[in-house]
Amino acid sequence: MNFEKLLAERKDKCIYKDGECTIKVFGPSYPKADVLNEALNQARVEETGLKIPSVRAVSVIEGNWAITLDYIEGKTLQTLMEENPDKIDEYLEKFVDLQLEVQSKRAPMLNKLKDKMNRKISSLTDVSATIRYELHTRLDSMPKHTKVCHGDFNPSNIIVKDDGTMYILDWSHATQGNGSADAARTYLLFSLHHAELADKYLDLFCEKSDTAKQYVQQWLPIVAASQMVKGVEEEKEFLSKWIDVVDYD
Repeated sequence: MNFEKLLAERKDKCIYKDGECTIKVFGPSYPKADVLNEALNQARVEETGLKIPSVRAVSVIEGNWAITLDYIEGKTLQTLMEENPDKIDEYLEKFVDLQLEVQSKRAPMLNKLKDKMNRKISSLTDVSATIRYELHTRLDSMPKHTKVCHGDFNPSNIIVKDDGTMYILDWSHATQGNGSADAARTYLLFSLHHAELADKYLDLFCEKSDTAKQYVQQWLPIVAASQMVKGVEEEKEFLSKWIDVVDYD
């Protein structure tokens, strides 16, 4: 593929820069429905007015499905955090403000978060039927909301332009649902990769959103279980510990 630059390479996709575009090329075994759903998610979130890359095209390149998006010039927030450790608190505050801005939006055509999580829990083969039952029961008891939820909100998915404007990338996991579930997902991501920031993040999210920390914590086993479906071996032991804490509170 003759593109200007390879930006990232994953197990099932490669991301390229080509002029003013980012082109995400999926592997040959990647489901067509998932590609089309990702493009549709991006387009639906685009309509909310959030600053995200616009979808330009969905196409087939050399036999592989691809999504073409606007290219956003800048550094990821994760890179900025690593380069400027003295500004961590400032960056974290902007990060939480941006997450709350996302959750202030509505996109009624997005898939429902609780439906998606119920499907994922049902598909878990590595945990007992008893634990799956407990997880389903807890999920069913959680309040239904219709907030836009990113599904993978972390500093590596935020591009900061030179003027400080932030754009949010990767809407493949977007749903509508309870914002505290999305916060629980972000907390687990910090715990996995930036443990020292996890509690600081959660305190700040709860303070700014006027949410009880215990309420977000109730989502942790559910979110960990839904994340286990990905089958990432290096995350398995970590996530299993959270799933076992069914009676967290």
